[in-house]
Amino acid sequence: MLIFLPAQVRRLRAVIGRELIERLRAEVERAPGGRLTDKELTALAIDPSTARRQFKRHYGMTFQAYHRARRMGLALNEVRKGSRVDEARNGSGFESESGFREAFAKIFGEPPTAVRTRGPLFAERVDTPLGAMIAVADDEGLRLLEFTDRRATEHELSILRKRLGTNVVPGEHRYLTAARQQLTDYFSGKNLQFDVPLAPVGSPFQLRAWKILQSIPAGETRSYSWMAKRLGDENARRAVGRTNGTNMICIIIPCHRVIRADGTLCGYGGGLWRKKWLLEHERKVISDE
Repeated sequence: MLIFLPAQVRRLRAVIGRELIERLRAEVERAPGGRLTDKELTALAIDPSTARRQFKRHYGMTFQAYHRARRMGLALNEVRKGSRVDEARNGSGFESESGFREAFAKIFGEPPTAVRTRGPLFAERVDTPLGAMIAVADDEGLRLLEFTDRRATEHELSILRKRLGTNVVPGEHRYLTAARQQLTDYFSGKNLQFDVPLAPVGSPFQLRAWKILQSIPAGETRSYSWMAKRLGDENARRAVGRTNGTNMICIIIPCHRVIRADGTLCGYGGGLWRKKWLLEHERKVISDE
């Protein structure tokens, strides 16, 4: 008789959950109009309630919301290519044009005809050894990379939506693909460098500070005083700390490499344990080269 410890049970559930999510996504891609009913899920030997619960846990949205957002994303692509609204609606799975327009406005915040030059922000989940992350990008570059369990993540998504005047929808994008692959290389120790285009949103002071962060080599650390001096104000240590705390692209813009002058760790939104792990990981990779 096999006896599973609590930690083993959690890992087993996580694996089963990931497998279910991947299967659900594959079935959605194959389904006409990208929509699966409870009856169709049951026919696939998938319990609808389990599917909804796992999907909500994985994506932070309901299965139906994902259906709708994906259909809207497909419709948006058609509108941006120049298709008429009714043509885009025909491929979205909505039976009426009024229903399509209403749903479109609810997700994207504006009518279909207004988004031909302004696209949404595409979001994707990325699994890492330190926990799940959410990556957000558009054609300008990567906008956000955060751990999903961080309290500030939802607020940061709201900031992006408001400042860029658009919405966040699940979907694929070349910069998300690049970020995911480069994070895989980073965590495996294959390559600690990133070259995915970045497009952080912030004030001129914040953008300057985040640029300085990117100059800190992997495996090394700098102090808040060091950053303040490079920003032109030796007394701006607290401002530096606040700015690092508002960095929305963690790891790639490496705020984890900033520590106190005495060498102790502090101030990391993802948790000091993650900061410690990242620094130790980078130092080990560098020392093994």
